[in-house]
Amino acid sequence: MSKLGTAFSEGIIAFIATNIDDIIILLIFFSQVDVNFRRRHILLGQYLGFAAIIIASLPGFFGGLVVQREWIGLLGLLPIAIGIQQLVSKKEETTTVQTVSSDFRQSTPSNPVLSFILSILHPQTYKVAAVTIANGGDNISIYIPLFAGHDLASLGVILSIFFVMVGVWCAIAYFLSRQPTIADILSRYGKAVVPFVLIGLGLFIMYERGTFTLLPWVRS
Repeated sequence: MSKLGTAFSEGIIAFIATNIDDIIILLIFFSQVDVNFRRRHILLGQYLGFAAIIIASLPGFFGGLVVQREWIGLLGLLPIAIGIQQLVSKKEETTTVQTVSSDFRQSTPSNPVLSFILSILHPQTYKVAAVTIANGGDNISIYIPLFAGHDLASLGVILSIFFVMVGVWCAIAYFLSRQPTIADILSRYGKAVVPFVLIGLGLFIMYERGTFTLLPWVRS
């Protein structure tokens, strides 16, 4: 598999593994849409929050420029540890999202550019971004080893996949918000799959970076 092909696969797997629970939060947000809290606030807030998570994870890429790939792969132990920890604890995380409210109603400007700018600056957008960042804190420990060991082209592929998937995630959540049965199944069983996906992702990171060759019995 080529480097770009590997980056493409890793990007999709990593995003899905680290953002399954985010679907639940997006479902809650979309259920609260009204005249003051629009779908565009959710979409923009999700992108802003995710961009902040990506920026916080970039040291993994820059560190990978000077550290041997095999040793970088040891960072794959982080998602493995998180997955095992989730399996051992078996604690259901309760995510509380504050009900979005507003004391005033705002008319939508006729100028689309002005409307977009105002949407970015809208307090509701930053509320969504704040929740996204808070919920994605663990993602940073996954993305740092993921970015490490890739060249600039592969990193570009991963980031492109990530930002496309953010939009796809919002579309899926919006659709599920209109399908109560599907939403209930996802909320019950979605988190149960995450630990196994994280462990698999960590093993894949270590395998792709050649980390297992550091083991004495593998060398011989």
